[in-house]
Amino acid sequence: MISPHDLFIGGQWRPASDGRRFAVHDPADGSELAQFAAATEADCLAAVDAAADALAGWSATPPRQRSELLRACFDVLTAEREEFAGIIVAENGKAYADALGEATYAAEFFRWFAEEAVRIGGDFRLSPSGDKTIVVRRDPIGVSVLVTPWNFPAAMATRKIAPALAAGCSVVLKPASQTPLTAAYVVDVLRRVGVPAGVVNLVTPVPAGPAVSAMLHHPAVRKLSFTGSTEVGRVLLREAADQVVSSSMELGGNAPFVVLPGADLDAAVEGAMIAKMRNGGSACTAANRFYVHDSLVEEFSARMTVAMKGLAMGPGADRSNDLGALVSPEERDKVAGLVDRAVAEGAELALGGESSEAGAFYSPTVLTGVRHGSEINQTEIFGPVTAIVSFTEVDDAITMANDTIYGLIAYVYGDPAQALGVAQRIDAGMVAVNRGVLSDPAAPFGGTKQSGLGREGSSEGILEFLEEKYIGIEV
Repeated sequence: MISPHDLFIGGQWRPASDGRRFAVHDPADGSELAQFAAATEADCLAAVDAAADALAGWSATPPRQRSELLRACFDVLTAEREEFAGIIVAENGKAYADALGEATYAAEFFRWFAEEAVRIGGDFRLSPSGDKTIVVRRDPIGVSVLVTPWNFPAAMATRKIAPALAAGCSVVLKPASQTPLTAAYVVDVLRRVGVPAGVVNLVTPVPAGPAVSAMLHHPAVRKLSFTGSTEVGRVLLREAADQVVSSSMELGGNAPFVVLPGADLDAAVEGAMIAKMRNGGSACTAANRFYVHDSLVEEFSARMTVAMKGLAMGPGADRSNDLGALVSPEERDKVAGLVDRAVAEGAELALGGESSEAGAFYSPTVLTGVRHGSEINQTEIFGPVTAIVSFTEVDDAITMANDTIYGLIAYVYGDPAQALGVAQRIDAGMVAVNRGVLSDPAAPFGGTKQSGLGREGSSEGILEFLEEKYIGIEV
């Protein structure tokens, strides 16, 4: 299956207005996959205009009709999930099993929000003074700009598109320039099932900053939903402030993985491998800082080393491989630099620490004796690196877990009662207790502190694209 390589504006695939294109590469071998249209600022503003023109009609479309279109998207994505996964592998580099899991997860957002589209609630009550009836309804917030990252190019797009469309909003999607083919495929599925022209638009400006800024200053834009780094999120919040654009932010993470005294090490290592190695470690939810009780740290480190060593690394298209390439040589080199500096600071390299000269591969790596507060402990690694810190007192582990500007997700393994108590004291939007994966379309996804604003998924996710209107009626 081949994705379109052009912009999608007002229901039409079209090249950039100045004809420019940029190369999309396979990170496994550096080969060129496609030349994709590089949107101009004028193209991006035309996409906003198209979304604005389509907004009234889509907002007035009955919720059941919107629901059925979203459900049709789920059906197509599910039927084509192997081909869908192949597109993800080709431009992102992840292992096929990871890509297939993402394709399945991405489709689920259309099914979930197809069901939420027909359940948008409101309120109706008598005022306390008895002089009026208070009616509160929830209306679509309006034209929404959706900015998504390269690490989950399918799921991060559908997690935004689905609730926006369910709410009655029209959208402009701006995917990462490393992974536009996945986004184009998703948009084309929406076109194929009959979503009206202008409701969904796709632009790929290179560079992105000036064009996104122009869209956020367009008077029709009322919503920004962004997934990416905290650094870029801060910039976009400042841009959004000029027109007071409502903003949802899913930003960086630095997830602690706490192994309490007496924890089941078999379960903890199994969960750690899932939490660390999902998407090859390139996930905002990836376990990043491993805090292991000193009574277990030696055995945990040894078992993690064995488990990481058993991963087969190679091109994601080869379904026998467990670990694919990072998205680019630049990402590979960033991870390598973090590991090299950690070793220079005194951490011990128990496994890995090797870059491949052929493709953007970095070997599964285990670091022991890592110091809390070191660079690698404070940085979102975004690669297949396990960095282990030991602790003696549980209170100290909680203090270290909270010692970060981030608060997206945390993992705790131990006796369920003790682990739940620890989970309640960790400052994060999500905590997984005795499990290595937490994401679910039915659960509210989001963080505290500088990990973001708002929630995605669940019934809360659609509220990000709705605003309340109060109507007072004389009794």
